[in-house]
Parts: sequence; C-alpha cells; structure tokens
Amino acid sequence: MANTRSAIKQMRQSQKNRLRNRSRLSKMRTAVKQFRAKVAEGNMEEAKAMLPNIYSVIDKTAQKGVIEKNTAARYKSRLTSKIK
Repeated sequence: MANTRSAIKQMRQSQKNRLRNRSRLSKMRTAVKQFRAKVAEGNMEEAKAMLPNIYSVIDKTAQKGVIEKNTAARYKSRLTSKIK
C-alpha cells in the first residue's frame, strides 16, 4: 500500500489510465477481429469498406500511447495484405 499522498494519487491515476488503455485496446482488437471475420467469409467489398475506419482506430490507439507506432504500422500492413 502507498504511504505518501503523492503515491496514493499516482495509484489512482495509474488505475484510471489502465482502464482507459484497456478499453482502447479492446476496441482496436474488436475492430480487427470483425475485419478478419469478413475476410474469412469472403466479403472482400465489405472488408475494403471497413479498412479506413480500422486504420483510424489503430492510429488513435497508437497516438494515445497504448501501442507503439511500429506496432500500429505492422497491424495495418498485415490487414492490407489480407485484402490483396
């Protein structure tokens, strides 16, 4: 348990940030899963239409610092290669 006032505050902030980051990461993973499901079904037109929105979600997740920018680039690259 934290002893000082600053440590207690840091614990509160860390917990809020952790929950916020988990939410953002979950949103990104869900979008990627939905895209992969469309590709697996063979709905390439729908998958292509989803791609810009997924790119946006991935970029926002990286911008907020939840994932690294190189990780975001890797996600986007792999998703694009699924379409081709």
